[in-house]
Order: sequence, then structure tokens, then C-alpha cells
Amino acid sequence: MNMKYYIVDAFTNQPFGGNPAGVVLLESAIFPKDELMLSIAAKLRFSETAFVRRHSAQEFTIRYFTPKAEVELCGHATIASFFLLHQKELASGQCLCHTQAGDLNITVGEKVMMQMAKPRIVATLDETKEIYQALGVKDYRPTMPVQVVYAGLPDIMIPLPCLDTLQSLQPDMGAISAITKKHDAVSFHVFAFANDGYTAHVRDFAPLYDIPEESATGTANASLTYYLQQCGCLGTEAECAFVQGEAMGRPSVIATKIQADGNLFVGGSAAIVAEGRLMAG
Repeated sequence: MNMKYYIVDAFTNQPFGGNPAGVVLLESAIFPKDELMLSIAAKLRFSETAFVRRHSAQEFTIRYFTPKAEVELCGHATIASFFLLHQKELASGQCLCHTQAGDLNITVGEKVMMQMAKPRIVATLDETKEIYQALGVKDYRPTMPVQVVYAGLPDIMIPLPCLDTLQSLQPDMGAISAITKKHDAVSFHVFAFANDGYTAHVRDFAPLYDIPEESATGTANASLTYYLQQCGCLGTEAECAFVQGEAMGRPSVIATKIQADGNLFVGGSAAIVAEGRLMAG
């Protein structure tokens, strides 16, 4: 089975910035076997690889694989996929994307913006000492709650006192894996305010899924937007810009928007880095 694949950096307009994703455009009407898609994702070695099946001019299904497992949704791989499709032949406008996390409305244009699943607070974690210890932060009692928040995937929102603390973290990946597994979450999504025109600076750790750190995370920043609104940091309508990836040398800017009706969107631009053909199956 021959398949065309691409490497696309999402949440940036410059190659080798943002968050890279593998994107496989399927020529067949059916998906390859799960084992093959997992093997391809492991071979490409990106945090997520998206397999894109086209149904009609504006309707698609995407499945997402990390090097270790399939996940229901990946924000940056979705942005990468639709940016790529737009560069190839997809017209500007509205698209429908079927995922295992539900159907998503995608707006394609100068930026790709995708509507997220209906967000919710999954749990408030009262015992936070082990969480901060896993990050190498001692004796900090947060003034905002540590919560598991869902906007397509469950992630743990973790506030920090300042940008210096965020950038100097010493994460224990084994401990983070154990804690995320314990709370059925994908990642630690750690943030700090900097008063510099951006909503917040963030870092994201998902070692349970073989992603020690990610340079741009669409779903987790969507969750963070909802979390900040619920904490009273944002109004009923707001547009946000989150900076991520600085510690990795791949700075990214993730745009989000939340509306009064609760609809939540995340997106940005992307850059195509490379393409090739997989000789598999």
C-alpha cells in the first residue's frame, strides 16, 4: 500500500518552528489496519501522526496515532492536516472533520481554526503536592485550582507563580506518567502569566504517551481557555494567544477563541517541511 506522507509544523508560519506532525493522506476509501498505522507513527516518530480520509469536497475523517497508541484527537495534527489540504486543493470555508472525539467544524483560510468538543471540568485535584514535586517545584500552594479539563482530551491544568518557575522546571517523567495515568489524563499542562501581551506561557508534558514535552498543544490550550474563563480570568467572550515551546527552541503561538454560547475554537497557521511516499503493507 503506497501512501503519501508530509511533515507539517503547526502553530507557526516558519519551517522548524511550532509543533511538527506527520500527516498521511490516504488514497484508499478505507483506513489501513490499526497495526500498520501504529507502525507508521512509530517510524515517523512525531508526537502524533494524522491519517486523513476524504469523503467529499469538504468532509473528512482523521485518526491520530502517537508512537505508542491511538488517541481520540490531536489539535496540532488537525491544524497541520487542514493547512496541508488547503495548500493542495481544499477551498477556503467550512469543513466537517469526523474524529473519535466527535465531529469538528473546521474553518479553513489564512488560519485554520477548529471547533473543539464541548469543554468541561472533569475533576478538581485537592492533593497537589505530588504534582508539583513531579515538576521539581517545592513548597508551592497554588491560588488557582489544579483541575482535569476536557476539550477533546483530558489534561491537567497546573498554575505556576511566574515565568521563571515555568522555564526552570525539572520534570520527573516517571512521576508525571504515573499521575496522569492515575487521573485518566493525557498531560500536565503547566502555565504562568507574564504580563507581556500574551494570555499565558505554557509547557505540556505527556510522557505516558511517549511525548516528554510538546512544543504546541491545541487541545490542551483549548482546555486552558475554558479553565481560565471558569476561574474568572476571561470574560464570556475572549480571544487568547498562548506561547509554548520556548524551552524546546520551537516557539509556537496557539490562538483560541471562546464564545458566549460556550463554543470553543483553537487554531493557527502552519508550514510544510517535507513530503515523501510510504511503501508499506
